[in-house]
Order: sequence, then structure tokens, then C-alpha cells
Amino acid sequence: MNKDQPSLRGDITGGITAGVVALPLALALGVASGLGPMAGLYGAICVGFFAAIFGGTPSQISGPTGPMVVVVAGLFASLSGDTALIFTAIVLAGLFQITFGLMGLGHYIRLVPYPVISGFMTGIGVIIIILQLGPLLGHESPGSTLGALGYLPNAVSDIHITNLLLGLGALALVYLWPSSWGKYLPSPLAALILGTLLAFFLLDVPVLGDIPTGLPSLHWPVFAGQEKMLLVIEAAFILALLGAIDSLLTSLVADNMTRKRHNSNRELVGQGIGNTVAGLLGGVAGAGATMRTVVNIRSGGNTRRSGAIHAVVLLAIVLGLGPLAANIPLAVLAGILVKVGMDIVDWSYLKRAHQGPRWDLLLMALVLGLTVFVNLITAVAVGVVLAALAFVKQVAKLQIDNLRNLPEHLDSPEEKTLLKESRGRIILFEFTGPLSFGAAADLGHRVREHSEPGTRVLLLDFSRVPFLDVSAVMAVENIAVDAAASGKLLYFVGMSDEVKKVLEDMNGSLPCDGVFSTRLHALRTASAQLKKTDDHHMGNALPST
Repeated sequence: MNKDQPSLRGDITGGITAGVVALPLALALGVASGLGPMAGLYGAICVGFFAAIFGGTPSQISGPTGPMVVVVAGLFASLSGDTALIFTAIVLAGLFQITFGLMGLGHYIRLVPYPVISGFMTGIGVIIIILQLGPLLGHESPGSTLGALGYLPNAVSDIHITNLLLGLGALALVYLWPSSWGKYLPSPLAALILGTLLAFFLLDVPVLGDIPTGLPSLHWPVFAGQEKMLLVIEAAFILALLGAIDSLLTSLVADNMTRKRHNSNRELVGQGIGNTVAGLLGGVAGAGATMRTVVNIRSGGNTRRSGAIHAVVLLAIVLGLGPLAANIPLAVLAGILVKVGMDIVDWSYLKRAHQGPRWDLLLMALVLGLTVFVNLITAVAVGVVLAALAFVKQVAKLQIDNLRNLPEHLDSPEEKTLLKESRGRIILFEFTGPLSFGAAADLGHRVREHSEPGTRVLLLDFSRVPFLDVSAVMAVENIAVDAAASGKLLYFVGMSDEVKKVLEDMNGSLPCDGVFSTRLHALRTASAQLKKTDDHHMGNALPST
């Protein structure tokens, strides 16, 4: 019991601190989503509590995040504010995440290439900043990125100076707030309190207005026409995928700080339960929140209790917050959100991107552009496909470049001698690693290219090939057809049982003239075959008596 006391004290401190930090962010993100400030708080409570209890990262704090809110805001605009369908999408997103976890997809989601992650995270940061330009200038945000950019000239021509100064002041305060003070009063909360007090007593600027208090009402999923439901399901899938990636990236940050290892699939189940409950209770969708998780860990939070305490703190605030929150200026929330957007932008990679591979930088820029101007799912899908194709191309080039095993690369002196004495009539090809479909396309061409005019025997060494796919099998078949057509012998060497079975199943039998367990055995047989052929030719050339 005594051993657990320091951990309990740290969890209480971490949970309370994370709850205080989460308050202004939940309010701001709720407003940005279009569903209102209380929806942001309900989302922080539901996702924060249930993801902590059922998730796989003990120290993680979950709640509304910039990426999730961007998708919800886009759906809000597309559905003309139909909250019933929006909350249905959030419930479905939670169910999708639970399915991801039960299917064991947690490990695969983490395989998304870094340039793709960097591109869409930076794009989300840019979207958040663009959407806050209107509120900073004293105007409502149109809700979509293109709409906000299109409306910007009108907003600039009619700037509400007081509103702009208040928003920029809140942004500056968040940036300049001393870190030593942040231990007692986090910078976003300081900006929220000071900006609200200043506006209440001295300024006439747009504020949140009347906010309902008390416990949330139940929102059962609803089903509409086919066109709207397709939009809802698409948005739900995007939310689920984005929330999964966002949460698991934050889990990696928590692992690095706590020296523990999270359970990816359990984390997805926990996030899914949290989002399902959030949708049912009228909350914004959420995910693992990096900044709040870091604050929790640095404040001593180390177990699931800290995340649950953070949610309970927010619940206590919700029950009496309405009258106070009604006076929060929209410009202050916009300033806080601009800081959120700036934090999401991947400055670390952008500063050194020019020093890395140019293709990775182009891929990141493409995903960034698609995220901002098209949508997230297209950006991620295109990025992953292009990254996979680029990787396959690199692997294929490496496999093709290393295809021919010249005599000087052989370890066995006898193998070198046999190849040298054949004077190019025996050609040995060694495949390295699994033959990808990218390499298969050029396989037959490269074998023909390296085969000399006098080549009589082709040796294909499969010793280092663990498996073949259909593309590689077809390429081997083409090599066999070419060899037979040109009168060459084809020998296979060092085939594993799996490789042999695939070739036999696809062809009915092995398409070769001999199968050998070792390269030396194959070379000896090929050399003997050549000698036999030479002797036969010499016998035919002798004059008859």
C-alpha cells in the first residue's frame, strides 16, 4: 500500500494539471468543430475517461485534438449542421476503432511512412490556422478551408481592430508565458482567464454567449438517405483512421518518456469505446493528445488513474461552468487555437527536410497540399501508395543490380574455377531476398542481358529467397521458356520447400532441367554436361576410316 502512495499522489497531481490544461483547449476545439464549447468538454470527458480505463497506454491523456476537430468541422459544413448525423459519425468512428483493435491492426497503422505523417499533420495545423483567421479579424469562420481562404479578402477589408489585438495578445501570452509559471497556471488557461476578464470589463467583442450546463443528453444514432449516409460513413472512417494514428503517435511519445511499452491494439479499443460514448452523449471525437499527455507525465501521472482523474476534473467544471464560459471572447479562443495549429506543424522535419532525400520532401509537400485542399483520407491514401511504390522500386533496383554473381564474388575456389573454365558457357544468377513484384518485371530482361552468345547452361540460385509471389513465378516461367527456345539448360539451386511448392503448384512441375541442393553440385553437373557435349562434337568431327 505504501509503495502505491507516491504513484497515487503523482496520478492526482498529473490528472488535475492535465484537466486544467485541457479546459481551454476543449472549449476552443468544441467551438472550432461547429458543435459548440460544451461538445468539446463532453468529448474531453468521455474520451478522456474511457480511453484511460480501457486503453493500452497508462499515462496517456485523450480528448478532442486538432486533427479530429478538422474532420468534424468539415462534416458539420457538409451536413449543414445536422448534429444528429454528426454524432452518428462519431459513434461509427468509435466502432470502427474498436474493430481495428480487435482485428489487430494497431501495429499496421504505425507503418505509415514518416513523410506522409509529417505531411498530413502539418496540413492539419495549416487548416486550423486558416480557419481561425476569420475569428481573429472579427468575422465568423465559413467552416471549410477553401471557404475561409475565399472569404479572407472580405475579412481583411473590414478588420475588427480590437478583436484582432485581443486575439494576437492571447496568442502572444501563450507563447511568452514563463515555463516556471506554467507549473501553477498553464499558459492557455492564463490567456483564457486574462482575455475574458479584459473583454468583460473593457471591450466590446464577440463572445461565446449562453451555454447550457449540467449533464449531457443522449444522442442515439440516426440513419438518413443514401447520399448523406455515405458521407457519414466516409467521415467516420476518416475519424477512426486519423484518431488511431494520432493516438498511437502520442503513445510512442509516452513510451519514450516513461520507458514503458504500450499495447497498440488495446489502445485502439479504448479510444473506440471513448469515441462511441462521446458520440452518444453529444461530445466531439477525440484521440490521444500529445501536449496533455506530456503535461500529465511531467506532473507525476503514470497510471490509468491520471487520465480518469483528468476527466473527473472536467466533469466537475462542466456542472458549474456555463455562466462563466459564456463571456469567453471568440478572439481569445482563436488565438489559443492558432498556437495549437502551430504546434501541430512539423517544424522539426521542415527545418532539415532539404538535407534529406528529395523524394521524401516532395511526398511530404504533396500530402500537405492534398490535406489542405482536398481531404485527409485522399492525402493519406495517395501518400501511402506513392511511398510504397517508391520503396518497391528501390528494393527492385537493388535486387536487379545484385542479380548476377560473378566468379570473383564466390567464396569457393572450385566454384570460381568451374565458372572460369566454362568460358561464359555457364552463367550463374543469384537472387537476394524475397523477389518482389517490382523486380519480377525486369528479371527476364536482365537474365537475357547478361547471357552471352555462347551460353549453354543457366543456373538460378534461390538459396537466399524465402518466398515467391505470383509475379516472380511468372518471371521465372518466362526465363524457362526463353532458355528452352534458345536451347539452353536451366538448373535451379538451393530452393526452399516453400519456393519449390509455389513453383510446382503454379506450373504443375518445376520448369527446369535439374534441381540441386548446392551451387557446387550444380556447377559440377553443368561442367560435366558441357564436357560430354564437347566430346560428342569432337567425335562427330573425326574423319571416318
